[in-house]
Amino acid sequence: MASIVDSAKNGATSLKKVIFASSAGTMIEWYDFYIFGSLATVISSKFYDTGTEVGNVIAFLATFAVGFIVRPFGAIVFGYIGDLIGRKFTFLVTMGIMGLATFSVGLLPTQETLGVWAGIILITLRILQGLALGGEYGGAATYIAEHTPHGRRGFFTSFIQTTATLGMFLSLGVILSTRLILGAEDFDAWGWRVPFLISIFLIAISVWIRLSLRESPMFQKLKDTKTVSKNPLKESFGNPYNLKWVALALFGATMGQGVVWYTGQFFALFYLQRKDIFNVPLVDSNIIVGVAILVATPLFVFFGWLSDRIGRKKIMLTGMALAVLTYYPIYGAMAAFAPVDTQQHFLFSYVGYNPVALCALVFIQVVYVTMVYGPIAAFLVELFPTKIRYTSMSLPYHIGNGVFGGLVPIFGLALINATGNNYAGLWWPMGVAAVCFFVGLFLVKETNQVDIDDATASFGAVDKAKKKF
Repeated sequence: MASIVDSAKNGATSLKKVIFASSAGTMIEWYDFYIFGSLATVISSKFYDTGTEVGNVIAFLATFAVGFIVRPFGAIVFGYIGDLIGRKFTFLVTMGIMGLATFSVGLLPTQETLGVWAGIILITLRILQGLALGGEYGGAATYIAEHTPHGRRGFFTSFIQTTATLGMFLSLGVILSTRLILGAEDFDAWGWRVPFLISIFLIAISVWIRLSLRESPMFQKLKDTKTVSKNPLKESFGNPYNLKWVALALFGATMGQGVVWYTGQFFALFYLQRKDIFNVPLVDSNIIVGVAILVATPLFVFFGWLSDRIGRKKIMLTGMALAVLTYYPIYGAMAAFAPVDTQQHFLFSYVGYNPVALCALVFIQVVYVTMVYGPIAAFLVELFPTKIRYTSMSLPYHIGNGVFGGLVPIFGLALINATGNNYAGLWWPMGVAAVCFFVGLFLVKETNQVDIDDATASFGAVDKAKKKF
């Protein structure tokens, strides 16, 4: 009896270590990825010279978006390696690439020194970041899921779902702290490099922690039984039946999740900081978004836990529907509490600057983020069999987030400039989320009853789910 108890304790400790090591590493990668976007208004003119401030910001946001757009390619490359060689090896490689690329941005001379080459090199580094992140998330989510017991997968994988939010929160905290310590003038001159440079130490710590992990038990079983996929790409995307589930994962879940997530956690900050929209001071805007994110973060775990009980699909689709129905009123209320009157009112008259009210309105948007994002890792893991899980789940996730989500600021700013309507920036996320809602409602099945313990389970396991939406 004592040996059984000891074994259970060791298993619990091992699972905690798996979750901590995977989540900490992924959080640091998100930090690396998002300090780039969080500093858009500060450093855009240092790498691009288009003749106007707006043009510089658009060029910088385009570079930022490139990192999102290439994420699906990273998902294909590293998903293939992860299903062929192993989860642990792959996410160690992706972390190293991300760390070196981010550190290099901190050392990169500006366009005053290198001219157009500064922007070209910056794009190259951003591509490396996007490729690395494309491989990281699928590996970490799969690794945790393949260690967790049936019936609690939503809860345990939800911890990794907090990493994007915590990574962004960490980036905002480091940027704000650096600016306060150095002062606005020094920060704008050279201090913006500090958040990029310190990431190398965070990466080193995370790599050291991950080196002590073992391969996931489900993938190890495939290796032991010599049933590892010989061609994960062909099995994932070459078989029409399997490809169907990849397409449904994208159009019925991840593309809506991506735009809702990106709007609540990044586009809201962009709206706040833009001088020609809400014109909230840089420090205030970072505090507003940071507090909203911090307060809402436990809800990722709550909705992950809840999805084990009532289903993933119900929660995710509800979050999308709420976003579509309430984005206009929320941003109309934000306009009412901005430092300046934009003269563009929707349902609300201008009241005056109120950062607490703005924080509450951003918080509501982040609640939607937690609803669509908290259960998504478990949902994707349960759609695909172990032998091609890394490849199959990574591609729809990163197309949904990297392409559909990553294009939110580009399309949003373009629509605002073309129409003169500040609310036009919301049309893209609202439209994508609406389409995803209906596809998910009618074509996607519930997955929370699928047991992935059988390492050779096929896509047909989804059809055996007992609960429907």
